[in-house]
Amino acid sequence: MKHRFLLNSMAVAAGFLALTARPALCQAPAGQAPAAQTQKPAPAAKSASSAQAWTQPKTPWGDPDLQGTWTSDDCIGAPMNRPAQYGDRLYYTEQELAQRETQIERQEKTDLEETVADNARVGTGPPAHWAERARRPCRQTSLVIDPPNGRTPDLLPEARTRPIPEGAGNNNPKADTPADFSYYIRCISRGVTGSIFPVIYGNGQQIVQGPGFVMILQEMVHEARVIPLDGRPHESSDIRTYMGDARGHWDGNTLVVETTNFLPNRTGIGLNGGGTPTSDALKLVERYTRVSGDQMRYEVTVDDPKTYVKPFKVGFPLTQEPGYQNFEYACHEGNYAMFDSLSGARAQEKKAAAAAKQK
Repeated sequence: MKHRFLLNSMAVAAGFLALTARPALCQAPAGQAPAAQTQKPAPAAKSASSAQAWTQPKTPWGDPDLQGTWTSDDCIGAPMNRPAQYGDRLYYTEQELAQRETQIERQEKTDLEETVADNARVGTGPPAHWAERARRPCRQTSLVIDPPNGRTPDLLPEARTRPIPEGAGNNNPKADTPADFSYYIRCISRGVTGSIFPVIYGNGQQIVQGPGFVMILQEMVHEARVIPLDGRPHESSDIRTYMGDARGHWDGNTLVVETTNFLPNRTGIGLNGGGTPTSDALKLVERYTRVSGDQMRYEVTVDDPKTYVKPFKVGFPLTQEPGYQNFEYACHEGNYAMFDSLSGARAQEKKAAAAAKQK
């Protein structure tokens, strides 16, 4: 994320590694190979580096090395649910990709403009180059990759009528109390999926490994997931959290993370944790597969039998971009956001009441 204070990730990593009692060292990967896909994509141009053989690097203790900071920026703006015109087609055609490449190039030129054009409308927002953009076209027509139509399954009747408590998913509340705001707006949590799905900025995922543990530090908000790999069982179902209880294991070179024990009715399976809140029956199974020196395939199977009629899967690439690093996410900028929002709402009510008395 640009234009924010730098998070001292080395201190975070050191604190994490202290849990393992042994040092975690990162090995530099070798060359690069084309990314594996769950469905054959449109062919991409091959670079000299991608033509080289690539071997999954290992940590000093023998686990697949996934360490580094990975970003989903390339799929910023990709729809969660596939537009109907693409049917069951997961990937864009070469012509469609070329059109999106042109759009990215046009946006890059716009972002470089320091002043507005003559007679252009002037806004109060920051300059365009402050925003984060996709560096290359996302090849997928949707983030949902299964079912084949690329759309989330229907909600169960009880989920459609489920009360949404404490402002969950509400980014434009009446603002009577802080609880009227969503968990995201209050900077409490975006949930597991909301913390990794690509959004407008802050898509960094820093992975640090130690013997028997993996830590994933997400850039936006503040989530840090410490995932044991030693086969221990999940905590009692009486112990529940916003981010659930994660347990990991290796399936070949793939890190598999199963997470249960979620607090119900907090966040949904959507961007920034939006959408219909999930239930206490939610189980997520994530798969992190490094497929080249700078690309990883991420997939998550969502199984919530109290919310959706059937499980579904979301997937997209994560990449390592030169110079990308996690920065501090100063979410409430001094914790004034809630005070300002609530006092502003009261001021509006006072003004409206005064106007009503004059009628």
